[in-house]
Amino acid sequence: MEPGEDVASDHRERIVQDRAIVGGEAVIRGTRVTVRTILASLAEGAPVEGILRDYPTLTSDDVRAAIAFGTASAQEDFPSAATHVKR
Repeated sequence: MEPGEDVASDHRERIVQDRAIVGGEAVIRGTRVTVRTILASLAEGAPVEGILRDYPTLTSDDVRAAIAFGTASAQEDFPSAATHVKR
């Protein structure tokens, strides 16, 4: 990634989904490390440095890309703010 490049837009380059790799789960390109594993580790309080120690094929940019991917996925699942919900 070039200096100043946005990791959020870069996540599409770093994360792939292929049925032949871990059953189609989102993984970091060139690895079998799933985005789910990275996000779960972060949610449990693991520091990025710890994740990188546990998965030496990853970079800090890969972890940031996983976060961006998770954020983008969550935004797709939420209704837009303009959507009116009847109660």
